[in-house]
Amino acid sequence: RQAPRRHSRGAHRGLRSFLVTFLLTMAVVLPCALGIGFYLKGRLPAQSPGPASSSRSTGASLSSSPAADSATPAPLTVDLSGLNSREAILLQRGGSTLGEQNADEPIYPASLTKMMTVLLAAENFDDLDAAVTLGDDLFGPLWAANASMAGFEPGETVTVRDLLYGALLPSGAECCTAIAVQLDGSESAFADRMNRRAEALGMQNTHFVNATGLQDSEHVSTVKDLAVLLDAALDNDTFREVFTAPRYSTRPTNLHPDGITVYSSAVSLLQDADLGRMTLLGGKTGFTDEAGLCLATLLEADGTEY
Repeated sequence: RQAPRRHSRGAHRGLRSFLVTFLLTMAVVLPCALGIGFYLKGRLPAQSPGPASSSRSTGASLSSSPAADSATPAPLTVDLSGLNSREAILLQRGGSTLGEQNADEPIYPASLTKMMTVLLAAENFDDLDAAVTLGDDLFGPLWAANASMAGFEPGETVTVRDLLYGALLPSGAECCTAIAVQLDGSESAFADRMNRRAEALGMQNTHFVNATGLQDSEHVSTVKDLAVLLDAALDNDTFREVFTAPRYSTRPTNLHPDGITVYSSAVSLLQDADLGRMTLLGGKTGFTDEAGLCLATLLEADGTEY
């Protein structure tokens, strides 16, 4: 039930090729790191630049800074300047940044926005099994914008939990709008809540206009801010459970007697990729014509997450 243009088969093929190439490159240059997660934004070669710069190349290198005390291991650093992505950042969960490239450059975050939407839902809904009916008026603007959808229909009654999984895994815009309206009465009021939370997290170069990431010239962020967001969001048990789920099946609803099953777009795209010693725990993809290809992932090796 995904929208045809923004998440077309061509876009998925391009995104899969981009992600597999990126992660395989990093698997080669970082075997000693034991596992890495990437918070990056890429762009198809044919696309015109958005609000960010346009440097691009194909490779990455590993180095260690000299240690002041020879008994202290030098911190691992990663040169990301060779990646086929203008903006990228790599960090250890809850720890240091290992490498970055144009991490403070303004970008359009596309569906990575939905990480904030789901975090706010996880933080503010008291009952994840509470019923929510998706109003008919939610769907018209999303259909007109060719937004990606989870597969729910106008007038369908689902649970808050269904909305969280539907928003993150298949990137369902109707789920995000329903969350916004349920919490604050309107998407614009919810955007104010998003911006307050972003400020509290220290996301200094982010401004949200909507809950979905649909294109708006004033809806901007940076890969550094998005990394801060995901790192903090993963501390929330509900968010982490949703973010790391490969699939989710709803209970029967009034319009889907057998329920529906949704799948993680990131896991689906990378399920056959050889990531070496890394294990993909979860991820969120994003794409619009203006934003290009976007990715936030969580990976692990030997108990350390990146």
